[in-house]
Amino acid sequence: MTNEPIISVSGLRGIVGESLTPEIAIRYVAAFAESLPAGPVVVSRDGRHTGPMVAEAVRAALLASGRAALDVAVAATPTTGVMVRHLGAAGGIQISASHNPPAYNGLKLFGGDGRVISAGPGAEVLERFQADSLGWVSHEHLGSMTSLNDSFGEHLALVQKIVDVDLIRGANFRVLLDSNHGSGSLLGRALLESLHCDITILGDQPHGRFAHLPEPTRENLAGVCGSVTDTGAVVGFCQDPDADRLALIDEQGHYVGEEYTLAVCVDHVLSKAKGPIVTNCSTSRMSDDLAQRYGVECHRSKVGEANVADLMIEKQALFGGEGNGGPIDPRVGYVRDSFVGMALVLEALATRKQPISALCDRIPKYAIEKSQMSMASEAVGL
Repeated sequence: MTNEPIISVSGLRGIVGESLTPEIAIRYVAAFAESLPAGPVVVSRDGRHTGPMVAEAVRAALLASGRAALDVAVAATPTTGVMVRHLGAAGGIQISASHNPPAYNGLKLFGGDGRVISAGPGAEVLERFQADSLGWVSHEHLGSMTSLNDSFGEHLALVQKIVDVDLIRGANFRVLLDSNHGSGSLLGRALLESLHCDITILGDQPHGRFAHLPEPTRENLAGVCGSVTDTGAVVGFCQDPDADRLALIDEQGHYVGEEYTLAVCVDHVLSKAKGPIVTNCSTSRMSDDLAQRYGVECHRSKVGEANVADLMIEKQALFGGEGNGGPIDPRVGYVRDSFVGMALVLEALATRKQPISALCDRIPKYAIEKSQMSMASEAVGL
């Protein structure tokens, strides 16, 4: 087990008390603060039980760097991006370890455009962090902290705008949402209620003590599948802790998975409008085939949300995302977004008047096998 955090282009994650300590969090946030233009920084967390402790360190580092911290408490990762733009902040920090086990937490960094920062800015932050030559302001220049009451209203409004709300409301869908005690239940409940769904929510309290392992895989969601059929839901929506990924369970209680989330959304979006789409190189070719079906281009980026967003902007893509259940809709923001996925799936169900299993049958079928293994960072050149 390494005592060094895992650092990517857009942030870091590690085991709390080992590879992620308050000191590491403070140094990394201070390095990020020095790289930003003037302005406040949005701070949010995904509901993990270690989040409040890490948040204290993050806010302290920002204030000691002379920054104003705008604290939205528990919020989904895509909500953080929306709030950065909405508030005109210089950047944002989401405290989250995404789908990793409970012992982990991390920091995901956002630029002032509300996007997860890309390789260039990320390398600059890492260089400052590793140099450990950070400057702190004197007492009269300390920053301030403001707590914000409405953490998701703007995000909710943006998601509602991309679908036919009245059409979905008229269907009176019965839906199951598994937020697994992450951050997704807050906006998830508000969104589904606004669409007049009859909702069953599993893990609706965002305290981070997960009812099952947090990655929304077939194995981890085995118990949830039965709940979909028990409640008579037309679809089961399953989020990871920071709610940027979405897995689907069909009306028969079969795990559809994360790969199909993007494909179902792509199929529906392209049925309404035509334009290029973007996925990454570890995503199933279902989206490529759908693009061919609709006569549009499908572009492939390197792995990583920031790389997908970069290519989407370059190609002026209509839609995009990753096969890990992360749809990206530019109308809401260039961040993977489970709420975009839920809204589009419900609109597709209401439009076609077919069950989710039938929507999946419309899509070419491929097999993709993903597994995980532990490896020291030096072995892969990180």
